[in-house]
Amino acid sequence: MDTGAYREQYRRSLDDPTSFWLDAARAVDWVRPPSVALDDTNAPLYRWFPDGQLNTAANALDRHVDAGRGERTALIWDSPVTGATAQYTYRELRDEVARLAGALRSLGVGKGDRVVVYLPMVPEAVTAMLACARLGAVHSVVFGGFAPKELAARIADAAPKVVLTASCGVESSRIVEYVPIVREARRLVRDRGAPEPDHVVVLQRDVARAELGDGELDWSEVVTAATTPADPVPVAATDPLYVLYTSGTTGKPKGVVRDNGGHAVALAWSMSAVYDVGPGDVWWTASDVGWVVGHSYIVYAPLLVGATTVLYEGKPVGTPDAGAFWRVASQYGVKALFTAPTALRAIKRVDPEGAEIGTYDLGDLRTLFLAGERLDPQTYHWASERLGVPVIDHWWQTETGWPIAANPRGLEPLPVKPGSASVPMPGWDVRILDQSGEERPAGREGAIAVRLPLPPGALPTLWGDDDRFVSSYLSRYPGHYLTGDSGYVDVDGYLFVMGRTDDVINVAGHRLSTGAMEAVLAAHPAVAECAVIGVADPLKGQLPRGFVVLKAGADISEEQLVTDLVAAVRAEIGPVAAFRDVAVVDALPKTRSGKILRATMRHIADGRDVPVPSTIEDPEVLDRLRTALRPAT
Repeated sequence: MDTGAYREQYRRSLDDPTSFWLDAARAVDWVRPPSVALDDTNAPLYRWFPDGQLNTAANALDRHVDAGRGERTALIWDSPVTGATAQYTYRELRDEVARLAGALRSLGVGKGDRVVVYLPMVPEAVTAMLACARLGAVHSVVFGGFAPKELAARIADAAPKVVLTASCGVESSRIVEYVPIVREARRLVRDRGAPEPDHVVVLQRDVARAELGDGELDWSEVVTAATTPADPVPVAATDPLYVLYTSGTTGKPKGVVRDNGGHAVALAWSMSAVYDVGPGDVWWTASDVGWVVGHSYIVYAPLLVGATTVLYEGKPVGTPDAGAFWRVASQYGVKALFTAPTALRAIKRVDPEGAEIGTYDLGDLRTLFLAGERLDPQTYHWASERLGVPVIDHWWQTETGWPIAANPRGLEPLPVKPGSASVPMPGWDVRILDQSGEERPAGREGAIAVRLPLPPGALPTLWGDDDRFVSSYLSRYPGHYLTGDSGYVDVDGYLFVMGRTDDVINVAGHRLSTGAMEAVLAAHPAVAECAVIGVADPLKGQLPRGFVVLKAGADISEEQLVTDLVAAVRAEIGPVAAFRDVAVVDALPKTRSGKILRATMRHIADGRDVPVPSTIEDPEVLDRLRTALRPAT
């Protein structure tokens, strides 16, 4: 297997990170170029490009306009839930961002101030983030529709001067009014004794307009053609660009900080080397701006390299059918699509033969990238065979901001191994550790950790809480960042991520991965998607329980399916797994980003009363599952 270009770059990033990352920094325009790559004087709190100065929004927009590329398309908005579309050139998007930045400045927002962005998937969500970056302000995007309690926790922690929101969000089956949620969140903030934002600016959407009250301003009256546009404000590379709170937090949320310099350098490098996307290419990340994927690869990365980014307000199925993704890819000439395996499984469940794919011209599509959930080999093969393009799994986290492991399609396309996220990317010194911190040999599963320092673009700390950053991520294995995932590296250096470390169960003293069991269940031709959780057992400590969703049109009895699945796990994992309990369900509970809520399922199965997570996509799915999940009495 020839991995010369990749291996050479990877080794250089670890052996000589200074020259590697200073070279990568040349892809960014600097007000003051950095002369130092890494500041390790306050380890383990490392900082990148400490003497550099730049503006991220200027790098995403102004420099392309100044270079004569202002008439290229920067942003395509497609909203099947409202029937609306729009396109913006780089010049138009820059002007929109400059005006909004000027409006925010008139409301008292300046360098270092925070702005909470609570918007649906509309172009204003993109301009809001970039307008903050233009001013040197710090944005904190909260997923549109999050409950008042969750929004209040983030407002209280970030202490924003302004909240940017909309009258509503639109989904395929309902309209979610945002303004009442924001009002309740403000009340909760007051009750905590935390400072309220000075202003709430509301984007009115025609499908459901809001009556505005005290402290609420109409977006169209704040941002007008007469608004004085703001010029980019230079900031230090180490100044924060944004704070993104980890989903599903309880108590005080963890605010992941992203700095300006390392973020711009890492994303520009990844867009070219990992995704093989550059100026003029059409790139579509089918996610939400409320998640890290949306921050990195809807908004910042594609614009940093001069590509066209697609912003999609819809679902993979139901808006209107299982061909929605292929329609968008065909209509706009998408070169590369990035989404979650869950989206593919949803499409596969409704259209198991992939008939919708054949109704669209996908001649421009070169690569499908998947991340967010483990990509099971069956979904990989389904997509690969029907699309006829490379299907690339890769792995990263909210905290890391860009891929830890991937197949570097722009640097050197590597052979694909189904089930693997491929190889560690430059700067990510991945180690597989046992409980005592010793490295595991090839092929043996353990905790996935990354040797410090983390590369540019990763979180330098948590918002206002260095101690919590160290205790949460850096204390379990000194000198390493704890990812919280388990997995192994094979003899070729390919990383296999099996699941969260709390998804490793202990059956009669044997540590077993529920991810490995899920891979076996997913291999059955009748299974569309599945989840395996560990539940308490008085004899063996824990036992695995499986939940499967059938493909549309699957013709098999539940009794026969259970027999097949139990036999398959016994054959692939062994009798030691003690796998006997499988339930067929109509759906699995998921977050809005498509992650299966395994921990919530586990808590219910253990007999605990748990609140419905704020991140859940459809609470009714969890309600329907409670009976199947509850322990037998």
